[in-house]
Amino acid sequence: MGQKTSRCTPARLALLTIISFASASVQAQTTAQAFDLVLANGHIVDGSGSPWYQGDIGIRDGKIMAIGKLDQRVTKRRIDVAGKVIAPGFIDMLGQSELTVLVEPRLPSKIYQGITTEITGEGNSIAPLAGHALDELQAALTHYGIKADWQTLDQYYARLERQKIGINVGSYVGATTIRSVVIGGDNRPPTPTELIRMRTLVKEAMLDGAMGLSSSLEYAPAPYASTEELIALAKEAGQLGGIYATHMRSEGDAINASLDEVFRIAQDASIPVEIWHLKIAGKANWGTMPAIVARINAARANGLDITADTYAYPAWFNDMSAFVPPWAHDGGTVQLIERLKDPTSRARIRADMLKPSTTWDNEWSEVEGPESILVGVVHNQSLSALQGQTIAQIAKERGTDPLDTLLNILIEDNGNTACAVFGMNEADVAVALKQPWTSADNDSSGSATDGPLAKEHPHPRAYGTFPRILRKYVREEHLLSLEDAIRKFTALPAARMHLTDRGLIKQGLAADLVVFDPLTVTDRATFAAPNQLSEGMQWVLVNGIPVIDGGQMTGALPGHVLRGPGYQPSRPHTKTLP
Repeated sequence: MGQKTSRCTPARLALLTIISFASASVQAQTTAQAFDLVLANGHIVDGSGSPWYQGDIGIRDGKIMAIGKLDQRVTKRRIDVAGKVIAPGFIDMLGQSELTVLVEPRLPSKIYQGITTEITGEGNSIAPLAGHALDELQAALTHYGIKADWQTLDQYYARLERQKIGINVGSYVGATTIRSVVIGGDNRPPTPTELIRMRTLVKEAMLDGAMGLSSSLEYAPAPYASTEELIALAKEAGQLGGIYATHMRSEGDAINASLDEVFRIAQDASIPVEIWHLKIAGKANWGTMPAIVARINAARANGLDITADTYAYPAWFNDMSAFVPPWAHDGGTVQLIERLKDPTSRARIRADMLKPSTTWDNEWSEVEGPESILVGVVHNQSLSALQGQTIAQIAKERGTDPLDTLLNILIEDNGNTACAVFGMNEADVAVALKQPWTSADNDSSGSATDGPLAKEHPHPRAYGTFPRILRKYVREEHLLSLEDAIRKFTALPAARMHLTDRGLIKQGLAADLVVFDPLTVTDRATFAAPNQLSEGMQWVLVNGIPVIDGGQMTGALPGHVLRGPGYQPSRPHTKTLP
């Protein structure tokens, strides 16, 4: 019997063509809709403060594209994170990495904490950069081997974008830097012409993408600025949607007067205010944080938009030169060192440091003694053995008076020494942290356990702030729920900084995500041995790209520059400062 054959009639050919086209169309559609990555079976803590729920997250092109049950969806990679928390990437409200990100753009100390976004620029911002501001920054530039090839914030951002960065970075424009560019380091008010120039520089920085105006009023030449000067500059930032962030004039004996100034600036400049690293310093003031919180709550009830952040350690970290009264800084660091060498000026400095004051933040009177001051980072490498020692230990070894020891170290290190100062009470730290309007800050530059940054002795917060809060205040002490801690790390700061595309796990937002086990995540850094990475972050994604994958750093640099609400990308930019 002959074998039957089928004929491809015109109608059949047309049908086959339609089927083939439809199949190819479906295949193309399926391929187009494939995810780059699915995080499956996680406990999703979405940043809002709501209880966790179980689900999958589908990521494509750097964004969260789907949330739910995605086991049947096509993806290039699927990671089962069963039993682990998926949360938005953490936002560091005060990061200080503007220089170290140029040295080590991966910023290991940050990403191992789960930090995916940093806001920096505490009074002294990276731009504008000219005149006295450049002179004062030169020691740090030399220390890190950096050539400043920028003057404006826009130019600095362009350098970051050319180089690539491991996390997202945004910056304030610093009132101290503005003053230094226009006035220098002198202790005097600006002339009317100078104030106009200062306001113009703030506006230019806001148009370049600054998040707002910042001040750090403890550190000269910042204390030379009047409240009226700050209000004038803050108005420029506020008119372009920015906020005012401040390290207050005093966090100790004169903290109430400092709060008065904060409230006045908020009122008169019509601007939201962020109080950086809210604390109460000095043993005589311990226990007064509830009263400080009550004052902030009252201001909020009266319509002032005041919030704060904290790094939740009992010691701060700053320039050791802050121990010296502001008048001695008049003219800048060179003049400070000359006064420390001059017997008459030095005697006056000593006398001022030995008596409490409400006119400046006298840290020497706020600590219990020289054993409370730990030398951190030095620039003069012949002093590197001092890193990690207290002033009391160094004074004993040298056979010198502790106060003179501190002043001598400043001379030997050209005023560039940084130190940790134990002047806070744990109970006050906890009160500040648990407030619903308090977020978290690292207040340290990004660092690394190898390379040039590993030679420094930073505050342990540089490596441990966010995991410490999860360990100590969530897991061990139950001061915060996990969901509330995550809200403080994510949605709360994102809303404050107008980061409308981050801070929540929500479809369409940037895929800045962390995956960790809440039962094991922990900090390892200590004051004795600070250069230790935190543990527990299994995956950290920045704009959808893993910078930590299975607990290991990938080396990827997917971070973005984040610009503030006043940014105008199409405007002409000046190449140099007038």
